[in-house]
This record gives sequence, C-alpha cells and structure tokens, in this order.
Amino acid sequence: MDPEDRSEIAFFDVETTVPNRGQRFAILEFGSILVCPKKLTELRSYTTLVQPADLSLISSLTVRCNGIKRDDVVLAPLFADIADTVYDILHGRIWAGHNILRFDCPRIREAFAEIGRQPPEPKGAIDSLGLLTQKFGRRAGDMKMATLARYFGLGNQTHRSLDDVRMNLEVLKYCATVLFLESSLLYAHVDNSVSPGTTSSRRRIDASHEGNTVTTSVRLPSISENSAAQPDPFNMSILRNEMASYNHLQSDILMEEEQIQPSDIVVPENTSDHEGFLAPDAVSLPNIKAILVPFYPGSQMMKLKLLHGDSPLQLYCSCLKVRFGVSGKFLDNTGRRRLNFVVDLNPSLCSVLEACDSNAQKLSVDSGSASDWNTVVYAMKGFVNYPNARIHIATEINGDAARYATEIHQRESSGASQKLIFSSPSGEELESLLTTGSVVDAFLSLEPYDYQQKAGIRLVAKKLVIHS
Repeated sequence: MDPEDRSEIAFFDVETTVPNRGQRFAILEFGSILVCPKKLTELRSYTTLVQPADLSLISSLTVRCNGIKRDDVVLAPLFADIADTVYDILHGRIWAGHNILRFDCPRIREAFAEIGRQPPEPKGAIDSLGLLTQKFGRRAGDMKMATLARYFGLGNQTHRSLDDVRMNLEVLKYCATVLFLESSLLYAHVDNSVSPGTTSSRRRIDASHEGNTVTTSVRLPSISENSAAQPDPFNMSILRNEMASYNHLQSDILMEEEQIQPSDIVVPENTSDHEGFLAPDAVSLPNIKAILVPFYPGSQMMKLKLLHGDSPLQLYCSCLKVRFGVSGKFLDNTGRRRLNFVVDLNPSLCSVLEACDSNAQKLSVDSGSASDWNTVVYAMKGFVNYPNARIHIATEINGDAARYATEIHQRESSGASQKLIFSSPSGEELESLLTTGSVVDAFLSLEPYDYQQKAGIRLVAKKLVIHS
C-alpha cells in the first residue's frame, strides 16, 4: 500500500522489562489500534505478548509494574516472528501514544535493530504527553496516563498494551471535549437575530457581575467567507506541520526532565566569598521550602524548585571525601556518559539534605505525582556509619553537542589560593582527578526531578575544587 494513502492514526504501546543497572529493555507486549482521523473511531486492533530472547530479564520488578510473568511469555512469539505485522501497522502512518517519543519509539527501533532490520518510519507523531501538557495543563495533577484516566473517571490503568492505547484515545477525547466547551463558554448566552437572506448576525453576550451587563456585537462571516478561509481539517500534511511544533515541545520538556539544568546563579571563577552558595551551617532548616515553578515562561507544566527564604538554595560544601570515584554507566541523548561520584556526608550537610528531601517529597505528593521518591542521602552497603550522596557532573546541551560544564579548580597545597584547571573537562580528566579518597570542595545546585516513575533531588556540581 502507498504510504501516502495510510491515513489512519496508529496508536500503540509497548510493555517491557524493567532493567537493572546496565541491562537493556526487552519488549514483552505490543498493542495497537488504527483510528479514523475524521471520526476518532477504532478501525482495527492488534496485540500480542512477546517472548524476550533472555527470559531472565523478567524480574520481580517487571511483574510488579505490568503483571507479565515468565510463564506468560514462554510460548509467545519472538519479536522476529511479529516484526512484519508491526512494520505493516506502523510504517507510513501517523504514530500516537503517551510518552512515545521518549520511550515506545526507541524500544521499537531497538527491537528491529536487534534482528537486523530497518525499523518502520512514521509519517508524523502525536505524543499526547507533550500535546496535553501544552493544551490541557496540569489541572488533573501530573501528566501520567493513570492520573488523567482517574481524573475523567475512566478507571485504573492496567499497564497492558491494548488497554493502555484505548485508554489513551479516550483521555484525548475527554480532554478535547473539555477544551472545546471552554472555548465555547463565551457564547453560552447567544441571541441570534438572523434575517432570511442575510449573511451576518448580532450576538449578545451577557456577562452578569454584580448587576452589570455587557452587550457585545459580533459580525459572523458568511458561508462563502468561511469556505474560503478554512483549510481541509483532515489534510494530513497540515496535521504533520502542526504536530511538529508539539514534538519540539515534547523534546524540550523531556530534555528539562532528564538533563541537568543550568543554575540560576553563576559563580565567577575567582569568587572567594561563595556568593549565592551557602555553607550547610549557614542554612536555616525552617527557611527551606519547595515551590512549583513553570518549566519555562508561559508553560503550564510545572517543576519543583528548592528555596532558602526567597533565593534558590545552593550549597558550598568544603572538604568532602570521595567514597567512590567517577562512574558513567548511562548515556545522555547525545551518547555522552552521564558522570557522577559518591561522597561521604557530615552531620550538618545530612540535616540540610534530609530537610530538602522532606519538603520536596511532600510537595511532589501533594501536586499529584505517583513516582517513587529516591532520597538524596543514603547509606552505601557495607558503610552503614557513613551516610553518602551522589554528586552529578553538570552537562550543557547545545543542539546536538554536549559538554561537561563543571568547572574544575585546584587548591594549592598551602590552601591559600585556587586556580582554574578545566572549564570543560573530559571524562578521562574527571576520572583521574575524582578518585576514591580524594578531597574536594563542591559548589552544588539542588535540582528536583520526576521522570519515568522516579523522583528525587540531584546534587549537581557547578564547580569543584580539588585539594592537592
């Protein structure tokens, strides 16, 4: 079939294993429905369990997440056996789903790559996470499908592919209806006075407030004017152009959720008084608070921010001992390693971080998030008496390029001065400097996150001073 004729929208969802550190995702179920773009009716559906090449990837965490056990898939087809069907469903159609740009689409591409085949390509993509965040906002709480479904009384999300895509379609219908009604409320009181043969009317809009009435006259365009001005609402090329802006928004949102954010305050290289950064002993615990702020100006999507009084909370932590050196097992969107290291914490710093955790977690729950909270302070196995925290190396993204943005200084042996040695260090340089047992002064920003059912606070190093 000519891809240009494939006008149906392909809603799809994959259920996968929940990988442990260093493991890959494996598809356990694929489900899809083809939807008529003019009537939003389901035309046909397809779903199947999928047997992973390695059944040991199905952990107890996977079972808790989607209920799919090893016994369920042991007789199911391998992905290679269903690849032709999946390709036929998806290729050349508009793809739709919730968070598909970040999760489901990469899983499809990985699955086809593993069997040595070219993946299907979409005609366009509608990610309802970005679309609804922009248009519907956070009135229902967080933007997870389960939360939206509960908001509209659609029941509980089952985390099974076919159920989830059908729920996704219904949520979109409900959101669209609410937005349509809201846009129509201006004309809730309409008095039409159209004479036969005329092409205009006067509408009276009554806005009663404390006895005041405002009457507004609106000229309605003629039928011929409407016909000339309105494009074909089902023209797929127009839909593709519109969705490009939503996809761009979605990429921006997810980048902000996952990538380390730039600090609100930049410290000059030769700062000696640590302007904008507080030592833990200078922090008043009752003055720590968490607030919700827009992801970017004008956005209805909110993120957590930690304050000390009315200023962003940033910490200057001296003489931190590195417990475990630089680790970089995970990659960012550009393929660059996401680096971090673990330090021991003193009691004063522990108290500050625990207060931050408590405030941020409470606001996260109150704002509707159902994500599991990862505490910033923890005890490494075998080091019960030494509370630890993980410090992340800052990353700056510029288009497709990324660089490590933590400034690295070195303190002279006398301790009297410090000098900048790297403003954009490489991974190898960081690994050589941040070794087990080394001591650093750290200028840290505290950056809450909520991504893929996990939430918490990241400690991001804006500047590190290595002790000689």
